[in-house]
Amino acid sequence: MPKASRSRTQRTTTAVAVTLLAATALTGPPAAADDHPPSADLRADVNQDGRVDVTGGSDEAGEDSWRPGRGAVFLANVDDDSRRCRTRPGDLDRIDPAVDTRLAACHDAADEKVNGRRDAADLAPLRIAPTEVGDDATGHVTVPSAQRPYVRLFVRRDGRLRVLRGPLTAAELRAGVELALEGRDIVRDPRRWNGLVDVTLTVRGQGHRSSDHVRLKVAPVLFQNDLQRAQSVFAAKPGPGSGAIPGGVGAGYRPREWKPFASSLRRAARAAGLADRDVTFTAGTRQWWREIWRQDMVEPTVASVPAPGGRVHTMRVLLRSPMKWLSPDGGKTTLSRSGRLLFRDFRGPDVGVVQQFAPGREPDGMDLQNATGNFESLPPSPGHPQGRVLYGTDPLRQPDASYVKMIEAQAQQPSVTIDTSWLLVGHVDETVHVVRADNARGWTLAVADPRQALDLLRRTQSAGQGGQRMFAATSMPDKPTVDELLADEKFLADNAKAAGHIDGQIRALLRQTGLSERDLVRLPVLYTMATVHPDIPEGAVALSPSIPNGLSLTSRDYAAPDPHGPRLRGRDLFRDAAEKALATGGVRVHWVENFAWAHLAGGEVHCATNALRDTSGTARWWTRRMA
Repeated sequence: MPKASRSRTQRTTTAVAVTLLAATALTGPPAAADDHPPSADLRADVNQDGRVDVTGGSDEAGEDSWRPGRGAVFLANVDDDSRRCRTRPGDLDRIDPAVDTRLAACHDAADEKVNGRRDAADLAPLRIAPTEVGDDATGHVTVPSAQRPYVRLFVRRDGRLRVLRGPLTAAELRAGVELALEGRDIVRDPRRWNGLVDVTLTVRGQGHRSSDHVRLKVAPVLFQNDLQRAQSVFAAKPGPGSGAIPGGVGAGYRPREWKPFASSLRRAARAAGLADRDVTFTAGTRQWWREIWRQDMVEPTVASVPAPGGRVHTMRVLLRSPMKWLSPDGGKTTLSRSGRLLFRDFRGPDVGVVQQFAPGREPDGMDLQNATGNFESLPPSPGHPQGRVLYGTDPLRQPDASYVKMIEAQAQQPSVTIDTSWLLVGHVDETVHVVRADNARGWTLAVADPRQALDLLRRTQSAGQGGQRMFAATSMPDKPTVDELLADEKFLADNAKAAGHIDGQIRALLRQTGLSERDLVRLPVLYTMATVHPDIPEGAVALSPSIPNGLSLTSRDYAAPDPHGPRLRGRDLFRDAAEKALATGGVRVHWVENFAWAHLAGGEVHCATNALRDTSGTARWWTRRMA
């Protein structure tokens, strides 16, 4: 079938053919070598049905451009389908940035092999339709030089996909050719590469030349969101080491009481329908096992492309945190070593790990803006079918610019930012969490509310229970009474200040999301001001476990840190208030004991856990235009 969209060289070939036909009428047929002038016909999955139509015309129109709903797509092949990438003994502990570079450099696209059938499924199919050509014809498949570092072409020869080198033969062109395109990276900086690739087929022979080209686009990596069901949950467990948490708010603290944390998290997961095997606890190593912040080491994303039968083929791409640690002896700076667990425990079939950070950037001792607990997402909303990315900013501690650029380069989930500079840790997950809601968009934000928490203390005092101690059921040595807290002017001022800052965050969020004040779910949290270093300004930390800093297991199941609040008639007022507020959106709360394990170190359930979620219901990015 003739191409619907012909290149200039094809039109030239047609003109030559017409001239030859006219000449034939006068002089007879041309020489046999001109019987089959070459005709280039390269095909890709332009109609996005997961197949390449070689004999029909469904994949022809618009093949040389790309637009939502019409254009071939491909994956960055950064997983490890054959599990050939291994960590070496000592890799997790070694203070050497070369280890991070080596670990990140190993993946399926790093070699020139197709590592089995699963790896082949991660390649984008291209086809050259059979064409009649003379014996001297050759075919050349090329990619512009600026795009070559980001893709690799394979050709099927002798039953195997091999790297395409040199020309295609006349025999191959007559039989038709099976090609495959491998993405070698995601988009990181659009100024270097915008994710588009142009593949051109040029056929030469019998003094003629014909060409055809198709355009493809790499799949963006998209953040999951908290309304999606957790398929697996992971957290830390004690290992053989004795080291304390390095750096940050909990520096020097030794997490305790892991068993209450682990058992209550498992109970919450079971209540949400997860099996015990879906909740895993892994240890670090002898030097740093107590760096327990699994949320802060990775942001899970998903890349997807069409597959036959209306299915979707996906790959998880784990974005390693760009957070850095300066070695205690003032030597080399590396990425936070907990992130190396991603290469040991997660990279494998259909799971890749990508790291991006600005080289040469030295941390100031608290590189916490770059922990991925500071990068969350908002679910889909009008005009944003893939949702949006949410992160916190601080004039003194900006997130790594190259990491932010990589996220924004995906061009599907525009950023929403709020000021987290007033928080000592400075993460968005400390004060805000997405929860289900019975409103038009199906979700809202749960926000920390210190005013509500103080009102509940006053209610306790008014009931004659001001002498009861906060956090009574915990092993915390300092357990202030309700009366003592309400008599502490600095404590009251700290919470008034925190409330004002949260008001500012809410104004920014309402303006950027279109939510209304009445949509919000307010949860009681008490704050105190603290500092960890003379050169770093003091900031707010949660005095009572921050209920918004929990883990959504499903859209209706929320694993929250037990606040250990004041009690009246045997009931925890903070828990009661949270349960009632979340129940208005159909959300059930499952309480997790994390007081000694995470809270006293400056974090909560969300900080100490992470989840890989079911993204199967996500809108298909290749079909939709951004608003």
